[in-house]
Parts: sequence; structure tokens; C-alpha cells
Amino acid sequence: MDRRHLMDRLDAEFGGTPAERRVVARTAGDLADAGVLADDLDFEVTAEGVVDQLTDAPGGSPAERWNWWMGALEASHGGYRRFRVTAWQREDS
Repeated sequence: MDRRHLMDRLDAEFGGTPAERRVVARTAGDLADAGVLADDLDFEVTAEGVVDQLTDAPGGSPAERWNWWMGALEASHGGYRRFRVTAWQREDS
């Protein structure tokens, strides 16, 4: 999972601060490394795949969209709560 590419894609699609995009990309990398999404849904975590999933969210910043997706996965499969984004440096712009 190319975190830098995901950060660029998040910026182009959803905006947010650099710090917010960085934490979402880091968490997406953790999700990819854990392999749980591949096990549960046979889904490879890629920048394009993440952006596609986040586009389905009802709106919001990259972190809000990410957490919406993780909430849906938690509800359907369990075990995704640990991948929620809870904090980032908001003053970074």
C-alpha cells in the first residue's frame, strides 16, 4: 500500500489537512499490513480501493469518511474498531 500515493489521492478527492491525510494513510497501511480485510473480503488495500470506498461515505473529511468505512466493517465483520482514526494534529495545514 503506497501511503504517499494515498495521501495525494485523499487530497485530490476530499481535501483535509496534511496531518489528517497522513494519519488516514498510516492507518490504511496498518490495515493492509494486518491482512484482515484481505481475509474477510478478499480486498487488497490500495490507494484507489480506499478512495473508492471513502467515496461511498455520506460526506466529510478524509478521517470522517475513513471512520465511516471502518464503522461499516465493524458492524458487518467485527475487529475493525482498532483501525479508527481518533486524533491528528489539527493545526497542521
